[in-house]
Order: sequence, then structure tokens, then C-alpha cells
Amino acid sequence: MLRFRHRMAMLATLFILSQPAAFGEAARDQDLTVDVKKNDGMLVVDVDMFVGASPSEAWAVLTDYDHMAQFLPNLRSSKVIEKANGKIKIDQSGAVSYGFLSMPFEVVREIELRPETEILSHAISGSLKKESASTRLQAEGSGARIFYHSESVPNVWVPPGIGPAFIKDEVHAQFENMRSEIMKRKRLEEPPQ
Repeated sequence: MLRFRHRMAMLATLFILSQPAAFGEAARDQDLTVDVKKNDGMLVVDVDMFVGASPSEAWAVLTDYDHMAQFLPNLRSSKVIEKANGKIKIDQSGAVSYGFLSMPFEVVREIELRPETEILSHAISGSLKKESASTRLQAEGSGARIFYHSESVPNVWVPPGIGPAFIKDEVHAQFENMRSEIMKRKRLEEPPQ
């Protein structure tokens, strides 16, 4: 098994190195930066993204859990399963993939919403041994800045070296899709000129 993992890691590294645009150009977007670190089995992800929409327009998309699978390609399903005491529980499943690498996931999260300023989340069951995340929104000029921070311990093996690059690319794509959805809804709500 160890030999198989070593071979897979080598093949994945060669494949990723042959695809520089996926891991280079996207990560240099000045309006969207993603940082991923792996420390003692824990993945730490930080995102800083600007969107040309108000915090309330961004909030509407960031908290639209029942429709997230429609605009985030890595989600197969996303639904609110419980609302109580100012918190909600959501059930999400999907897969993170790049080339021939694929990591399926299922997770139930408990979420606390602090309207239009902060979303606090932690995994209570599923593919993650542990996960906590926060998303903060802040008005900035004619738009909003979104700060995301998560710390998680996956139940699956994450290849050393390529794992963080793989996750960085996936997180970048996820936030690009969020931003696209925010801007799409903003355009639909603008009165015709």
C-alpha cells in the first residue's frame, strides 16, 4: 500500500508540474489570494477576496446553502437540515478533484450566522475528523472584502507536497465561482438603463 501511495504521489506530482497555469496564474489574482498550509496533519486555509458588490449581496450568496450545488461544481448536494437556537445545520457532499485525483467528501456542519458580518462553522460529522471555519465580510469602497479562515483534519490521506497545491487550486476555483454568482445576481437585480 505504501508503495502504491508513493507511486501515486510521484505520478500526481509529474502531472501537476506539467500543468503550470492551473497552479500558477490563478493563484496570482490580486483580488483573490489563497494560502494553504499543512501543519501536523492539519490543513490551514486562508482566503482574501474582493468582490464588486455590497456585503449584503455577497452575504446572500455565501449563505444560500440550499442552492450552493447549483453554482459550486465540487458540490453534488447541499441542503439545510435543521434550524434552531440561531444556528443551522447543513449537509453537503461532493468531490474535490484535479485530473485523475479525486477526494470525495460528506460533511454535516453547524453554522452560526452573524448577519452580514460573519459566518462561523464547524463540522459535526462526515469526512473531516475536525474542521472549524470563519468567513468575515467587510465593506470596502464600492464592494466588499471577504476573509475566510479554516482549520481542518481530513479523514483521507492528503499527499505531501502536492496536497496543499491541489487544495489551493480547488479553493481558488470555489471562491471564483462564489464571486461569479454574487456578480451574476447583482446584475440581475440592477434596474435596466
